[in-house]
Amino acid sequence: MTVDISVLLVDDHAVVREGYKRLLERSPDVSVAGEAANASEAYQKFCVLQPNVVVMDLALPGASGIEAMRRMLAREPHAHVLIFSVHEEAIFVRRALDAGARGYVTKASAPDVLVEAVRSVARRERYLSPDISQALALRATIQEGPPGRQLSAREFEVLRLLVQGYTLPSIAEKLGLSQKTVANHQSAIRQKFGANNGVQLAQIANRLGLHFAGSDDASFAPSLGSLIGNGSPA
Repeated sequence: MTVDISVLLVDDHAVVREGYKRLLERSPDVSVAGEAANASEAYQKFCVLQPNVVVMDLALPGASGIEAMRRMLAREPHAHVLIFSVHEEAIFVRRALDAGARGYVTKASAPDVLVEAVRSVARRERYLSPDISQALALRATIQEGPPGRQLSAREFEVLRLLVQGYTLPSIAEKLGLSQKTVANHQSAIRQKFGANNGVQLAQIANRLGLHFAGSDDASFAPSLGSLIGNGSPA
């Protein structure tokens, strides 16, 4: 008798979700129980559907896939989350695994890799796609690395949104925090990076792999500068 693996697909592009759904459902033991386009919807459907595996993109509108995963694991510590992302940089792999992901697959992987990863994660096994070297994976999980490694999970999430150009009020709203708390996280980030202004922070974030598609130093450095230059908002 075939054991069915139910999957929740989380990606903000409907066409992409449809393609992955067709790919996964070619396998008789895998079914897509639901889809979500953002972190809030993902959490709601996770609670209702209770899927065996959540296939999660990192780059979602508003709160990230890591933030969504944090909420899922807070509700169900044994949730099986597989990150499926375009990002191959060590900082993203580290953050995902540290936050509780059971696997990490890049979107450059061959189609059968995603299916294999879903099956492995459903068996509570760790899975990393072949294009992420074992040496990188080891360093990502056990070694102290660059300044980004020193950030708490919440600080990293705040930095991600700062890099995308969000203001303190909008970050506070998206993460369900007070503006004062976000400002405190922002100050801690500045201190850990040794950044004196927005341009320096943007350059450091870029080196850590936080240079998101659709942004460049010219577009987000002014926003960062206004946010970290003179303390907390009133």
